[in-house]
Amino acid sequence: MIAYVRGVLAEKEPTRVVIEAAGVGYEILIPLSTYERLPHEGENVRLLTAHCVREDDEVLFGFATEDEREMFGKLTGVSGVGPRIAIAILSGSSIGELALAIAGGDAKRISAIKGIGKKTAEKICIELRDKVNAFAARRSGGAGAAEPMLRDAVSALRALGFNEETSSKMVADVVAKNPKLETVEQVIKQALAGR
Repeated sequence: MIAYVRGVLAEKEPTRVVIEAAGVGYEILIPLSTYERLPHEGENVRLLTAHCVREDDEVLFGFATEDEREMFGKLTGVSGVGPRIAIAILSGSSIGELALAIAGGDAKRISAIKGIGKKTAEKICIELRDKVNAFAARRSGGAGAAEPMLRDAVSALRALGFNEETSSKMVADVVAKNPKLETVEQVIKQALAGR
């Protein structure tokens, strides 16, 4: 397996790059989130990779962060979701938004991504719900400090009589609509108002 490629960024496009390493040009398919983090052509770059080998195809997929590569692996583990569909999903949503949608069972949000049907979105939510920690994934969006607040909000809703799944979904829905909330009280107030 090829874990990463480091070299000179020879070419870059929104969906692919070519990195020259030791005299070899590696074509790597990427999500838009990775493209936004790339340096200028001719500069050094390092991309984490997933090496996908099939009978008739061999492709490298590249990622700027470990969170992206990890989510890619989880998505491709869902039956019917291949690597190209997983890249499309990562291109259509941030890791934090995607994790919140999965944790909240919001298949509608996932199916809004171009090329993702309703059944595929529902399958992703069902198969990954227990594998995706929406609150931890928010770190990739720079909201790591909010994680304890979100856990406290879920705990408070559970204390009010809601079960774990319902509480998590309520908090995920509130945060997805308004990610700038700063206190547990604000999250709980909006969660209860949405009931």
